[in-house]
Amino acid sequence: MRLSIIIPVYNEEKSIMQILTKIKKSDIGNIEKEIILIDDFSSDGTRDLLKNLKGENIKVLFHDKNYGKGKAIRTGLKVATGEFILIQDADLEYDPNDYSKLLKPLTNGMADVVYGSRILNKKNKISSIYFFLGGRLLTFLTNIIYFTNITDEPTCYKVFRKNVLDNIVLKCERFEFCPEVTAKIAKKGITIFEVPISYHPRNKKEGKKIKLFDGIVAIWTLLKYRFID
Repeated sequence: MRLSIIIPVYNEEKSIMQILTKIKKSDIGNIEKEIILIDDFSSDGTRDLLKNLKGENIKVLFHDKNYGKGKAIRTGLKVATGEFILIQDADLEYDPNDYSKLLKPLTNGMADVVYGSRILNKKNKISSIYFFLGGRLLTFLTNIIYFTNITDEPTCYKVFRKNVLDNIVLKCERFEFCPEVTAKIAKKGITIFEVPISYHPRNKKEGKKIKLFDGIVAIWTLLKYRFID
């Protein structure tokens, strides 16, 4: 079996090599890792680092301008060959050591989609009260609108059987990937399985990129896809 790890990258010069090391060291048994990096037209030294990156089962793609995280994920999906697809941020907020617990419900046939929940791990810190409450609001709206029962809709760690995503048409450009894919999975009646994960939040000074506008777009995305495809 193969896990395709899709990593959207934008101005992560300080962390990209560290997260790649963690990914390579993570133990997922006999499942092969395919690492797919999509540079979304970084303006720091990230692009140069990725141009020199070599290794078996590593694919590096470059956007010709800055589109957004959602577009980068869609670019990565086009070249992914694994039976399972995992979304990984290029910073150090999420720990690849959680891969094994994320994959377990998929490999044992319990689930087709798994989300890593920061909420289910009570030891996790929060980056700020605003980000925390925003995430709780998005999760609440998701459960109300789509009759789901999840605790962390905007989590980065989302893992899918590839055939699930093959049957979904994504249109996201920026951070609306999360609400769009969640909405379209829920509308297909696919249950989202959750497992607790560790989380090491960073703040805006450290490079966190999500803004209030992205939260508003996320709410609109949840509402929009309730009525259209």
